[in-house]
Amino acid sequence: MNQIVLKIQAMKSQSLDPGPFGVMIHKEIADHIRSWRFSILIALIVLTFIAAMYVSLANIKSAIGNTKDPDHLFLYLKLLTTTDNSIPPFHVFLSFLAPLLGISLGFDAVNSEQNNGTLTRLMAQPIYRDNLLLAKFVSALVIVSGLFFALTLLMIGGGLVLTGVRMEPQELLRILGFIVITIAYVAFWLSLSIMLSILFKQAATSALTAIGIWLFFTIFYQIVINLIVKSFLPDPAYLSQAEIISYNDVILNLQRVAPNQLYSDAVTTLLMPSVRSLGPVTMEQMAGAIPAPLPFKESVMIVWPQVSGLMASTVGCFAFAYYLFMRREIRS
Repeated sequence: MNQIVLKIQAMKSQSLDPGPFGVMIHKEIADHIRSWRFSILIALIVLTFIAAMYVSLANIKSAIGNTKDPDHLFLYLKLLTTTDNSIPPFHVFLSFLAPLLGISLGFDAVNSEQNNGTLTRLMAQPIYRDNLLLAKFVSALVIVSGLFFALTLLMIGGGLVLTGVRMEPQELLRILGFIVITIAYVAFWLSLSIMLSILFKQAATSALTAIGIWLFFTIFYQIVINLIVKSFLPDPAYLSQAEIISYNDVILNLQRVAPNQLYSDAVTTLLMPSVRSLGPVTMEQMAGAIPAPLPFKESVMIVWPQVSGLMASTVGCFAFAYYLFMRREIRS
């Protein structure tokens, strides 16, 4: 942050002044790129991407040749979803790695500045507190967006070179939608980790708390939900079909409190166009239905509640972080 203060003071004398906010974004991006933790996570994500693409390309012929699959003509979507069960597909990997990326970029965003004594000097400059939080949030999202869009272009280019099949416009829209939802998923964990970095004075405490929340939603939340539902609801073996559907709806609605469930539902629907519903469907509803891929607009309408939930959670965490930071004494 000493460099930020010097840059702000130096750029005041220049005619083309990008402002303190632009200087802070540039400095935060440079700090993230040079950090070892970011380099390790980037390497991990790139390696999982390469492994997932290798398995997908090895099994792409059988996936496309399966005429019983309504999505068999979507080559580039199959690159992201096809697997031989030796490793999960790439979007499943991201549901585990994307939270770690967001947490690593934000768990020490504020408390490290205060512990190093740079926060007081920075706030002594003509800088608003909300600009500081926005700079840390936006700079991390810029890096994450560049990473995932670069991987997307790599996947598309590799597919064109290896298969020679051109991409359909609907496939491009679905892949871009998948990237946007992934960025929104990372943004939630980033805003949560920034909030924890304000709430706790030690970076280790905020990091462990964020990882604990991630582990709870990823592993233990579904177990807790099943135990609660089995304790309060009757045995499904003695229920009618309508009651079983209501029973499953209750479980699904409770599971969708978890952000990883919202992300999984959204990306599965976008990457698999034949998915028509995210809830239980009766035989009467399936009667006469022709298995065929949905248009992109219809898939977006199905996943819009999940996307809205992720965005609302992100805004809520960031707003609470702003509230805590505005009330915090930074001179101590």
